[in-house]
Amino acid sequence: YLRQNGFDVVEMKNYKSSNVPQTLVIDRVGDLAAARRVAASLGVDEKNVIQQLNPDYFVDVSVVIGEDYQSMRPGH
Repeated sequence: YLRQNGFDVVEMKNYKSSNVPQTLVIDRVGDLAAARRVAASLGVDEKNVIQQLNPDYFVDVSVVIGEDYQSMRPGH
């Protein structure tokens, strides 16, 4: 979905935990605006946009799909 909507998806893998109740969008480089754009495109509430800066990841944003994925409304 993200690739089809113009986002550059670098990598997909499993998160360290499988019981994440709500989807998170994590700002990795200090660009909350970019993280908010990703969240908005996926229908993720802005309260689930957080910062965990880590330049070692070589990505701007990480998305952790939570147990709420079936209720997400991309594009809304």
